[in-house]
Amino acid sequence: MSLLKLFCDVDDFCQYWKAGEAKKLSSKSGQRVGEPGLSESEIMTIVIHFHQSGYREFKDYYIEYVQVHLQREFPQLVSYTRLVTLMQRVVVLLWAYAQARCGSCSGIAFVDSTALRVCTNRRINRHKVFAGLAARGQCSLGWFYGFKLHLVINEYGEVLAFTLTPGNVDDRKPVPKLVKNLFGKLVGDKGYLSQPLLATLLQHGLHLITGIRAKMKNRLMLMSDKLLLRKRYIIETINDQLKNQSQIEHSRHRSPVNFVVNVVAGLIAYMWEPKKPAINWSTRDAKALASLP
Repeated sequence: MSLLKLFCDVDDFCQYWKAGEAKKLSSKSGQRVGEPGLSESEIMTIVIHFHQSGYREFKDYYIEYVQVHLQREFPQLVSYTRLVTLMQRVVVLLWAYAQARCGSCSGIAFVDSTALRVCTNRRINRHKVFAGLAARGQCSLGWFYGFKLHLVINEYGEVLAFTLTPGNVDDRKPVPKLVKNLFGKLVGDKGYLSQPLLATLLQHGLHLITGIRAKMKNRLMLMSDKLLLRKRYIIETINDQLKNQSQIEHSRHRSPVNFVVNVVAGLIAYMWEPKKPAINWSTRDAKALASLP
């Protein structure tokens, strides 16, 4: 995807935001935020493009690539330190833009959470940047200190909904709000096993499918549901891609706002990917899915 196409789409959204919701939140939305400086559209384009560039650190990307090769595209470039400050002003716009880029429900959705560590476990007591915000949590790889990114995707790899919570929040807690506009089947791991959650989702026309724990009594399950459980790898693949390619997890953050900017910009960069991880249904799979109510 070209940088120009990304900027045009971001700028169009900023203009829409300026004409509507931005009037309630900020009287400066869409205007120059530095003198001289970059517009909010330009700041958003730069932070999103970083996650598409292959660079591992934003500072190297900005100094070695943007300031050297993109002077014509961004004639009002500022210093790296100034840009880090300006990034804090686009966090609401980035979040809203990511929500606008979410895909549509196909009747099959997958839910999962992934840990976002903000420091190693040995540095927890000395870590001050996220004091009162981050929390200790547990995932499949053990204990961590930071946040959780909760994702809902469809079978085509498109993000349907997302949110951030402290690391100690139960995976099931944000689900009702995340899936309020979805229908059909929702597939999760054993961490989402809950009769109250199942009943709540059923009231809204959504059937929750999870595996069972080792000591639980076995239960009958439709073949189509078993098939969907086996396809749950798709959301785990996306979580790995967000961390390893989009660089949404690292321990170099200097403020909570810049942490959110980095995570959301990484999500948007993934949303722009032309080829996303998707489920390839075989003929046998298609026949099994034909039994879906």
